[in-house]
Amino acid sequence: MSRRRLELADVIRQYREALLERWGSRLSAWQRKALEDIGSCRTAALGGHVEQCDSCSERRIAYNSCRNRHCPKCQSTARDRWLLARSKELLPVRYSHVVFTVPRQLAALALHNQQVFYRLLFEAASKALLELAADPRRLGAKIGFFAVLHSWSQTLLFHPHLRCVVPAGGIALDGERWISSRKRFFLPVKPLSRLFRGKLLDGLRRAFAKGELKFPGNLAELVDERRFHAWRLGLTELEWVVYAKRPFKGPTHVLQYLARYTHRVAISNGRLSSLQDDKVRFRCRDSRRGNQIREMSLDAVEFLRRFLLHVLPRGFFKIRHYGFLANRHRSAELARCRQLLSDAAPADTAAVLSSAQSRAVERRCPLCRHGVWRIIEWLSAAELLLPAPALIDSS
Repeated sequence: MSRRRLELADVIRQYREALLERWGSRLSAWQRKALEDIGSCRTAALGGHVEQCDSCSERRIAYNSCRNRHCPKCQSTARDRWLLARSKELLPVRYSHVVFTVPRQLAALALHNQQVFYRLLFEAASKALLELAADPRRLGAKIGFFAVLHSWSQTLLFHPHLRCVVPAGGIALDGERWISSRKRFFLPVKPLSRLFRGKLLDGLRRAFAKGELKFPGNLAELVDERRFHAWRLGLTELEWVVYAKRPFKGPTHVLQYLARYTHRVAISNGRLSSLQDDKVRFRCRDSRRGNQIREMSLDAVEFLRRFLLHVLPRGFFKIRHYGFLANRHRSAELARCRQLLSDAAPADTAAVLSSAQSRAVERRCPLCRHGVWRIIEWLSAAELLLPAPALIDSS
């Protein structure tokens, strides 16, 4: 019989009290909520439901999911629904992947001002992309894209960055034609980096003037206006890292990328190796050694502390859309794009849609392999403690 795989929830249930004792005074309400939700996910504590196959009438009892967006177990359904919606919006063009990162000197300020800093990060990156693409000396077009916020490194350290997926081209400024970027080149990264740097630092200047920034601990000296601006101006002397990968070959590759990155949490259960002697061992990629996979060991409480660094403020949207993909006029703008592209859909578009739909479809019954599970009754936590005729399924 195979050994049960270690999960993040196991670490939380075993070390939550130790974490709260050491770091509880510094945890936000949403970090505490994530701990509670993930630790209770798919256990009797959240109640359950009775499912029945709509074809063969097989029944089973299953525990409820927590649906917290930071839970490794609860992201697949949300991801598949989102992917299905995005697959219908793909254009028959190449796509580029642009990543915006910030210097490590900004990490502490960002960590203690996440709501403000993340907003400014999205604002600076989106404006830099839109502005440079619209420059007639560059692309001279109105582009559309979406950006995904990630805040972690492979070792769970705080490393805020944005990943943007951009159709490699856009609508001409006069609205009369589609302009494609070069085959292996979207926008020059050096001017894009400097434009991004200027916009983010200007955003921090405005936030300081409005009193929106906090400066706890080692940041306390930046409360002084002159010191803050001297520190901010020092950041203009650094080269900020913005890089663009080679454009994706087509819609299938775009969706494969999105499936990996859009609804990712700081660490998946699949990366956890063991929990022994109060240490968590997990796999990570070592960028200094050609992205080789190695194992790292952390004290269990420190592991949980690092994980909680990446719990987003309540109500904050980690995926945002801009340009002709902005929510308020996306349908009309995409229709215009397709008209300009003469509906020359790539050969694999149908396969992409079919693949996304198959992932997003409701769970199939493993017995008859035809019907799908339907919830026919909800059960409270108290009811689950009673003897049940069916086997509990916590998968």
